[in-house]
Amino acid sequence: MQKQLRLSKINIAGILLLVLLLVAVRILENRLFYDPFVLFFKQEGKVLPGYNGFRLFLGMAFRYLLNSVISLGIIWLVFKDKAILKLTLVLYIIFFILLVAALFMVLAVDAPSHLLLFYVRRFLIQPLFLILFLPAFYYQKYMR
Repeated sequence: MQKQLRLSKINIAGILLLVLLLVAVRILENRLFYDPFVLFFKQEGKVLPGYNGFRLFLGMAFRYLLNSVISLGIIWLVFKDKAILKLTLVLYIIFFILLVAALFMVLAVDAPSHLLLFYVRRFLIQPLFLILFLPAFYYQKYMR
């Protein structure tokens, strides 16, 4: 028989609060993080703007950390499972290392692919892994 996901009102309120925090990170992105590529991608520029690699790394790392901590909170409130939380934490760390390496490899090329840069950066600055992990863990825990 199939198990069901049951969330208390407190958990639902906590999840909504954490989702609002994710929205706040997005709304305040220009004030909180150094990212010279925001305007470049909005205007569909042809030449990459100048950037400070260290500040770019710190800005991306801080934003990824905020999104990851909030996402871990959501995953905890949904599943209340330490094993899932530990796995998610390990995955976030591995993906961060891979994505930062990919970002700086793309930027190191003389003529970097703007599309590749856009998507690698997008995975670093948006909580896309949460969108991938929630249904995957739900399926793993409740549908099998």
